[in-house]
Amino acid sequence: MKALLALFLLASPLLAAKPNVLFLFADDFSYEAVRAFGHTDIDTPNLDRLAARGTTFTRAYNMGSWSGAVCVASRTMLISGRSVWSANKIHKTTDAERKAGVLWPQLMKKAGYKTYMTGKWHIETDAAKCFDVTRDVRAGMPKTVASSYNRPIAGQPDAWSPYDKSLGGFWEGGTHWSEVVSNHTLDFLADAKQGSDPFFIYAAFNAPHDPRQAPKEFVDRYPLSRIAMPANFLPEYPHKDAIGCQHKLRDENLAPMPRTELAVKTHRAEYYALITHLDAQIGRILDALDASGQADNTWIFFTADHGLAVGHHGLFGKQNMYDHSVRVPFLVAGPGVAKGAKNDASIYLQDVMATALDLAGAEKPAHVFFNSLRPLLNGDKSRYESVYGAYLELQRAITHEGWKLIAYPKAKVLRLYHLADDPQEMQDLAAKPEHAAKVKDLLQRLVKLSTELGDQVDLTKVFGD
Repeated sequence: MKALLALFLLASPLLAAKPNVLFLFADDFSYEAVRAFGHTDIDTPNLDRLAARGTTFTRAYNMGSWSGAVCVASRTMLISGRSVWSANKIHKTTDAERKAGVLWPQLMKKAGYKTYMTGKWHIETDAAKCFDVTRDVRAGMPKTVASSYNRPIAGQPDAWSPYDKSLGGFWEGGTHWSEVVSNHTLDFLADAKQGSDPFFIYAAFNAPHDPRQAPKEFVDRYPLSRIAMPANFLPEYPHKDAIGCQHKLRDENLAPMPRTELAVKTHRAEYYALITHLDAQIGRILDALDASGQADNTWIFFTADHGLAVGHHGLFGKQNMYDHSVRVPFLVAGPGVAKGAKNDASIYLQDVMATALDLAGAEKPAHVFFNSLRPLLNGDKSRYESVYGAYLELQRAITHEGWKLIAYPKAKVLRLYHLADDPQEMQDLAAKPEHAAKVKDLLQRLVKLSTELGDQVDLTKVFGD
């Protein structure tokens, strides 16, 4: 019988073949900005469709950043599998990791995959030397568009237009960059269909990073009358200067300070328009995959490098420890994955790397910190007892069993939120005597986790043991 079974498996390409992996990666995409999640009035029919097709991890996080360019840290962790401070040590010499053949696409290639990449890279090595095929590898963002900053101001003309192609940005080259990534991905799928090897596609959109530009038909869907103000809106975050989120920070300089309702609604409208346009490009890719006949043997992942504030807490960027900025959407669909399901286990977005290696049958290198999600998809609990967060030496956070403690060492401030009761993080409980034991417990857990991860900031010097 065993011999007959072996012969059957060899004779059945569908059963014997390794699954394809399609990784769709966005930039500055907050967890709340998918209609299916019920947080925001936004049109994302294709991401909703992907959520219905598979499982949503509702608590996916980025671990943090050693620089204002949070995307660099997030992507270095993703491609190397290293945790934040380990990745920081190698990010300027990622080329050495490439030469050692231990980056994600190289490990997939060794496992028998044909590898493709297009879009945003922003990692300190040559993407073309990591993948079999690359097209239009982009830098972190389009060239700065001066008129997109410190706007709009009530009573003053706004020189910015999201659909004015003469302003460059995402319109550089004549075709919107999201459409370019989609076009290349369709080409990759057509090429992969001709081959016998499984494929790994890394399609990295720059959207919805600013400058927030989209075709007029998408912008017109979001008049300011449709845009709701965030419940946790503040004109100005009280600790912004001590935590590195002052107005001179590029992301925070996109809108005037103090924040106004006009500015927040305008930027959110343009953010939603860019996301809906991105969603349409993802729809094209999903349609092409279905038409290719390979969908049944393809795992699809959609996530982002980090979230974005766009008016929450008086902030506009991702350089903070609030959920709108550290949490991302994380959708996975594939053979055997539960459809229309939600999984509330805490994960890091970089777990997608270890998951892909697991699917490929590749051994996970010892230096890879992150974990495969396949056990969680089969009902296991998260391997992360707590979620760690960091930004420069100025912010630290721990999320544990429905609570979050944020520490600002320079400001000597602690903030405590009960996420289960206060998901918008509006009620700081740190100073309340009845929560003193919770603050102490979480601080001790944060110190322990920081030490394990090689964090050089000693919180005990500021906040005690």
